[in-house]
Formats: sequence, structure tokens, C-alpha cells
Amino acid sequence: MDAQSFTYRDAGVDIDAGERAVSLMKAHVRGTFTPAVLADLGTFGAMFALDVAGYAAPVLVSSADGVGTKLKIAFLANRHTTVGQDLVNHCVNDILVQGARALFFMDYYAVGKLDPLVAAQVVEGLSLACTAAGCALIGGETAEMPDMYTPGEYDLAGFVVGLVDREKIITGAAIRPGDRVIGLASTGLHTNGYSLARKLLFTVAGLSVDDTLPFGGTVADALLRIHRCYAPAIHPLLAAGVVQGMAHITGGGLPGNLVRSLPDGCRAILDAASWETPPLFTYLGEIGNVPRADLYRTFNMGIGYTVVVRPAHASDVLARLSAAGETAVEIGEIVAGERGVVV
Repeated sequence: MDAQSFTYRDAGVDIDAGERAVSLMKAHVRGTFTPAVLADLGTFGAMFALDVAGYAAPVLVSSADGVGTKLKIAFLANRHTTVGQDLVNHCVNDILVQGARALFFMDYYAVGKLDPLVAAQVVEGLSLACTAAGCALIGGETAEMPDMYTPGEYDLAGFVVGLVDREKIITGAAIRPGDRVIGLASTGLHTNGYSLARKLLFTVAGLSVDDTLPFGGTVADALLRIHRCYAPAIHPLLAAGVVQGMAHITGGGLPGNLVRSLPDGCRAILDAASWETPPLFTYLGEIGNVPRADLYRTFNMGIGYTVVVRPAHASDVLARLSAAGETAVEIGEIVAGERGVVV
């Protein structure tokens, strides 16, 4: 009796599908390449020629992150180009806080059974965001791991590397009482608070991704709005030397993130009435009877990024941000007191 013959495909890994996925990704990825990228797709290691001309003391800044349970919405809605943009923009914003300009990005995409078309859509999103941020998508990993993930689902993570001159690193140490806090509008939840949002919308309210919300648009439309990238609007402010501190408003909301940029002896007092809270956040709070403090610690509540400036610069900074297409308002000030944030 002949012994049964097994292949890698019999074990759940389709090498041919992987090669098709890479083929579909190539055009998107190559579109992000800058002259500094020295290796094409398929090499064992990505290579980037670092140009430090104009930097007195160049410092590399890096950040790694994921998209969290926002991926669950992408699966339900069968939309896969937005989460890649979310991932890149989140990471780029994180290093922007310290004044860094993104150089390159790498991703990790893991799935139980590879669908080349879905993988290519995810990478298309990554590429779109990298191009907009001026950084190169120089490589990554696509891992097919049978039995590790629920059919139709995947995980997505990535990291960015950026560059800043040591003398121009933004730490927040220069913030002092009297400074003004400027908030830049978010597009929605961005990439945080989705576990609570999903529970409220799907379990408490009994909605599906295709249902229409009271303020217009479907649940999927509201939850898959792309996490904004603030780099194009912020870099000119950094060049002008008017920024004292910044914060990317992610998990922990305004209280948990703005405080990270404050020095000892400085307290931020924010006026929640100074900006318009998007109806999605109000709706989530109402259907779940969510305590106000929990709303502000879980969601960004309409403010995705903050910049702290001297009072004399506030009007000019607001005008610059408006001209750059941002919705920005003065949302508070810095006072003397115990380090913290009060909304």
C-alpha cells in the first residue's frame, strides 16, 4: 500500500497564493519608493540610504502599533483599504509628536488562509498613506498561519522610522503656564475605543454595519473613517519654531495623552464647549449611558491631535492650520499646578 503524499497546501499554506498576493502588491509598494530605497521587493532585508545632510545631530525616532479591533469592522463590511491607511497614519502621528519626519514604514500581515485580493487591498491602503506622508513602504511580512485566525480575519501591525535633529526634538519641556492648547479635529474614532463602540452599537443598540445611524451614514461608514495624518499640517509649524509641545490623542483620550507632553508644575485646563463634539460620540454616550469621564478617557471626542504654543503665536498657528485644511480651535490653556489634564 502506497503511503499518502502531503504537500504544504494540504497543511493549509498556499505558496502560490502568497506569490499572487506579492504580485498584486508590487505596483502599490513601488509607488511609495523614494531614491533612498535601495532594494526591490523580494530581498531578505529592506535597505534605505539615510541622508543626514542638514542635520547637525540626527536622531532616529521609531514607533510600532496595530489597528486594534477596528479590524473587526473591516471584516464585517468587507472593506480592506482603510485599515492600512489607519495603521500608517497612526504611526506617523506618533513620531510626529517628537518632531520627526517619517522615512520608511514596514508592515506585518498575518492570516489563517491567504486571500491575495484582500491582502492586496490592505497593502494598497498602506501605500496610499505612505505616499501622502512622504515615506516609503520598504518591506514587510505576509504570514499564512492555518488554525491561528478565524476564517475571513487577519491581523495587521507595522512600524515607522523617522528622523529629527537633536536640537529640534519636541519634548514638551518648554511648556509653561499661560501657553495655549490648540486642538485639531479628528475624523471619528480613529483607531481607539472600538471594543466599547462595537459593544454599544452591535450589542446594546442591536445594529449591523449596514444600518443607518440617526445622524446619517451607515455604521460601517462612521466606524471606518480613516485616522487622520497630521504631518503635512504640522511640519511647517515645526520649521517655524512655534511649537512647544504636542500630543497624539489615542487610547486614553485627551486626559491620558496630553498629559504625556506636560512638564511638572503644568496643568492643562480644557473647555469641552470650545469644539464641536461629532454626533457619533454623543450617540455612543447616550445609547450606553456611558459616564462622561469614561467617554473622555476612551474616545478622542473629536480632537485627534493637540499643539501647545505661546499665547502670542496662537492666532498665527490657527490661521496656518486652517490654510492647511485642518479644522483647528483653541481648546484650553496651561496653568500652574499639579501635572495633569482637566476637561
